[in-house]
Amino acid sequence: MASPTILPKVHIYIAGLILLFGLAMPAQAQLTVDVDNSAASELIIAVPGLPTPQTVDTPAGDTRELGNKISDVIASDLRSSGLFRPLGRNSVRGISFGEVTSPQFPYWESTNASALIQGFIRTNPDGKLTVGCYLYDVALQSELTRHGFVVDPRDWRRAAHKCADAIYSRLSGESPFFDSRIAYIAETGSKGNRVKRLAIMDSDGANHRFITNGQATALTPRFSPDYKSIVYLSFLDGNPRIYIYDIGTGRQRLITQSTNPTFAPRWSPDGKWILYSMAIAGNTDIYKVSAAGGARAQRLTFSPGIDIGGSFSPDGSRIVFESDRSGSQQIYVMSADGGNERRISFGGGRYATPEWSPRGDLIAFTKVSGNFRIGVMTPSGGGERLLTNSWQDEAPTWAPNGRVIQYFRTTRGNGRTGIWQVDLTGRNERQLPTPVNGSDPAWGPLLP
Repeated sequence: MASPTILPKVHIYIAGLILLFGLAMPAQAQLTVDVDNSAASELIIAVPGLPTPQTVDTPAGDTRELGNKISDVIASDLRSSGLFRPLGRNSVRGISFGEVTSPQFPYWESTNASALIQGFIRTNPDGKLTVGCYLYDVALQSELTRHGFVVDPRDWRRAAHKCADAIYSRLSGESPFFDSRIAYIAETGSKGNRVKRLAIMDSDGANHRFITNGQATALTPRFSPDYKSIVYLSFLDGNPRIYIYDIGTGRQRLITQSTNPTFAPRWSPDGKWILYSMAIAGNTDIYKVSAAGGARAQRLTFSPGIDIGGSFSPDGSRIVFESDRSGSQQIYVMSADGGNERRISFGGGRYATPEWSPRGDLIAFTKVSGNFRIGVMTPSGGGERLLTNSWQDEAPTWAPNGRVIQYFRTTRGNGRTGIWQVDLTGRNERQLPTPVNGSDPAWGPLLP
């Protein structure tokens, strides 16, 4: 078992930066990016390195080096969204500490950048780092927003993600998602002798670590709403068990176990319940059990057939799931305590692995019709759209802001699996770096 990591809080301030430089916040200009227009051009945004008033050694490296690294992460985050074309520090000139609040706009206009990110990094007396983050409209020569973050040196990447989140939110009008984590199943070994371990990493693939040692097969992880735990399915000696792993302490506790096939544990939005499916005497139904453990599970579905893959709506009032009760895999919605079941998928082919968006407006799913593709529809079943077109894409999971979907892709021929993501336009698709093959991704909420 890997050593536990406690997820730290990042202190955010704005007033402190105003006092530091003695400036009032200017009125916001209307520089924006369109997240819904797949044909929109990427916004050119300059991201020079972050200067430091004095180069100081820290446990994570000196502040000059960290300023460059933070700039690189900010540029990488924004590029990955598909909305921006960053001009990174290797493409533009460096800036001085004094330029942070006094941009040399004629130079930045010459780069064709529409927006400019400038910032700084410095050490505090207690050893922590202060990272400043400023966004400017180059054409209007005006400041759009500023933020500051105080972090331990080891958490410098979180400051970078927070800055990228602030820029993304200001220019897109959408909620942030970069400062989040991903759980997934790390796969090694041959196809007939696969080792599947639970692993977690940052949203960009950094800070990767394995949680389980591979002695028991791990499947279908999901972060708790408060980010403190991960629920997952484990097979030891062929028997399925649902565990909750505490990220802060590294301990895990058993929620339920059975000799019957068990599938896909999921949290309720309030963190009080675990939803899962279990097969008994050839019939698979959806159950829920207290996340505290020790209680008897409640059966929610009673129709003949296979009911799998429950996912709560954000308000906890409804559950979306897949069922073959009509003769093929389709998507249904029911009340949170069972009942009022209604089919919502009616397109050709089969539908699997539905998951409700954190915004509540869409349900993501796997469409099986020849190839496996990722798609979305409304909770009433309307507006179906397919976002990917590869050989085998499956198991969608939502970014915290409900604008990006992650899934895993299996490559035809060699069977290799990897973690991919795509936005709701279907245009911005990319693979996340993982040290080994990956499947069953789960995108957690925004970090506290």
